[in-house]
Amino acid sequence: MRGIVLRMLITALGLWLASHFIDGFNISNPLTLLVAALLLGFVNAIVRPIAIILTLPITILTLGLFLLVVNAAMLGLVALLLPGFTISGLFAGIFGWLIVWATSWLASSLIGPDGKYQVIVVRR
Repeated sequence: MRGIVLRMLITALGLWLASHFIDGFNISNPLTLLVAALLLGFVNAIVRPIAIILTLPITILTLGLFLLVVNAAMLGLVALLLPGFTISGLFAGIFGWLIVWATSWLASSLIGPDGKYQVIVVRR
């Protein structure tokens, strides 16, 4: 359970960074930020796999670049469902998703599957 909460907070950090660096990516208050992180987790777990399967032919034709649009659409779906969270266009969604992804990737690389910090020690 601790790992899920920690990953939700990491996603919230990514959304907060995206709202500060990307014009057209706005989150109104901290509660909306936390609800958006939680909702984004559910959308990525349930809707995103279905969208990826349905768009597989165009994803193959574009050599995977269409996944950027699919991921931005997942952020757009969360923004559509949640008042106080707005994304003003496709590029704001794509760049916002890139910031959320980079933040999540960097922070999650330090966290194990059970939600504890991992430290790798190499001895020679």
